[in-house]
Amino acid sequence: MASDEHRAAGEAAGTASPDAGLLSPVRAGTQAEAATSDLAYLAAMLDAEAALARAQARLGIVPADAAETIAAAAVPDRFDLPDLALRARGAGNPVVPLVADLRRLAGAAGEHVHKGATSQDIVDTGAMLVAARTRRAILAHLDRALDALAGLAARYRDTPMPARTLGRQALPTTFGAKAANWLLGCLDARERLAAVSLPVQLGGPAGTLDAYGDRALDLVAAYAEETGLAAPVLPWHTRRTPVADLGAALALVAGALGKIATDVWLLSQSEVGEVAEAAGPGKGGSSSMAHKRNPALSTLVRSAALQVPAQVQVLLAAQAAPHERPAGEWHAEWQPLRECLRLTGGAAETAAELVAGLEVSTELMRADLDDLLDVLGRDPGPGAAAVLVERALDAYRRSRA
Repeated sequence: MASDEHRAAGEAAGTASPDAGLLSPVRAGTQAEAATSDLAYLAAMLDAEAALARAQARLGIVPADAAETIAAAAVPDRFDLPDLALRARGAGNPVVPLVADLRRLAGAAGEHVHKGATSQDIVDTGAMLVAARTRRAILAHLDRALDALAGLAARYRDTPMPARTLGRQALPTTFGAKAANWLLGCLDARERLAAVSLPVQLGGPAGTLDAYGDRALDLVAAYAEETGLAAPVLPWHTRRTPVADLGAALALVAGALGKIATDVWLLSQSEVGEVAEAAGPGKGGSSSMAHKRNPALSTLVRSAALQVPAQVQVLLAAQAAPHERPAGEWHAEWQPLRECLRLTGGAAETAAELVAGLEVSTELMRADLDDLLDVLGRDPGPGAAAVLVERALDAYRRSRA
């Protein structure tokens, strides 16, 4: 399918290879990585085209057999990904070459491909499909983490340890209270992410749905049903609230997980040792110091928590799009949104493993607290820690009811 010119250009630029996450191990091999790959985006855009044809067939805009033919042709394996990427440079987006190839593959039904739509309709709808699929994986891993955190909070609700403020021992608390705080942070972020609306995009060349006449709004509703996405009130070509809202929610998730990872990292320092990541072959090793057991999982989660807010900054800046079609702002969203999804997804999967296998040294916690009590000269007790733990567990139970 690729022309000689495009292949030559690819060879001149270097052989295309998959992004396996060599420099981003927090998402390497995770469900989020698979759900946000180039192949996943191609599949989502083809799903968007097929769903549009089916929705139009439901309203009699295109023949039913044409919609069936288009859906049968919209198979990712029939498309040359590297070639599509190269040809996308000519139009500034991948939908132009994708539609050309889909029309050719659909034969006589090709004239009904992409009917009345614009490139942004398909890219945005594809992105929302990718986001919906990735979100399912993220939420599932957050649920695993929440279950493990609730177990830690309940198990150690009365386990005394020093609370630390500004990095220094302050007053007594319990490890259950610390785990309860992790639990609520993770629960708040999960609920925010689950509540984000992911709408279909359909507006046509100028966002006016002019190609569909008086059936336009019915078509948007049918398109939303076919994709499983929400139906927007209006096309959102230059009203980027859905993307910005999603990015903000992903940043909250990454931040909540980063908080847990930061505490685990600090508590696992050699001089503290109150917790440790689970031991195992290939876990926490050093290339030069065999005696070290590094908090590798915490480090990976923290790496994601530090990156996601920076990526969201681009999504927020892209809201200032001109008139009815962005000139660069929309294009600037694509990679940062994918990074937000894959980094947060990788962090969620990694954090679930981290908290499920966390080793807790109640003896060292008690010893560190005794040192603090010697300094205080008294034992003020953990305050209302047990009550706070129970409140957090009640909130968790209500979320599961």
